[in-house]
Amino acid sequence: KKSEVSEVMTKADMKPKSMHRAKIWSDDIENLYRFQQAGYRDEVEYKQVKQVDEVECWPETGFVKKLQRRDNTFYYYNRQRECEDKDVRKVKVYVY
Repeated sequence: KKSEVSEVMTKADMKPKSMHRAKIWSDDIENLYRFQQAGYRDEVEYKQVKQVDEVECWPETGFVKKLQRRDNTFYYYNRQRECEDKDVRKVKVYVY
């Protein structure tokens, strides 16, 4: 299961045009939450900074499984939802 962001993004030099806050939880918001916890704007920025083509995801849910922070330590995530309802409004959604 691929996120909409990974399907749309192909150029490494793309920058967001605008940003808004998430209002309701979804699979894509869950993954954005994980990228932002690790210190990245989204999957696009992560791939640019870490120079990777794919992000490791849980096959059952499609959620991000592991991310490497900028200081080269790793964040490991569960298969289940980690972004609680109270944290949804903190997630920034970038529009390209």
